[in-house]
Amino acid sequence: MKPVVSIIMGSTSDLPVMEKAAQVLNDFKIPFEMNALSAHRTPEEVRVFAEGAAGRGIKVIIAAAGMAAHLPGVIAAMTPVPVIGVPIKASLEGLDSILSILQMPPGIPVATVGVNGAQNAGILAAQIIGTGDQKIMKEVVKYKESLKKKIVEANEELKKIKFDYKTN
Repeated sequence: MKPVVSIIMGSTSDLPVMEKAAQVLNDFKIPFEMNALSAHRTPEEVRVFAEGAAGRGIKVIIAAAGMAAHLPGVIAAMTPVPVIGVPIKASLEGLDSILSILQMPPGIPVATVGVNGAQNAGILAAQIIGTGDQKIMKEVVKYKESLKKKIVEANEELKKIKFDYKTN
């Protein structure tokens, strides 16, 4: 099995957040790899990874970083592979991370999910992979339908709650 998605985090302290992306990819049966790389501590390894990702068959990179959060942008600058940035809530409620990942210069896009939004990063990666893989796209559609079903069921439960002035 060869990975098609790469999950990269600045350090293993990000793992509790990034496991959510891994779980989504695992549920969709999308082969992935997970590594810790630091834009500041291991810049050469980041370069080698980013420049070689496409050649290794990686189709999407999910990169997480907190605080200065340079990792997703540095990777995006060195690869043609789409990068999804996951800002990690490390300080300033994650605002520093989200702004660092969002504010990329023209020509270096990084798709960005919410603070600690690794689950959405995994879903977005599945959607991207699904554009070229009908089996994965069917699973994405099935997943989206399950979200609708949860809301319909929630509304049925809400109907059972009674208050004197509740009208529905």
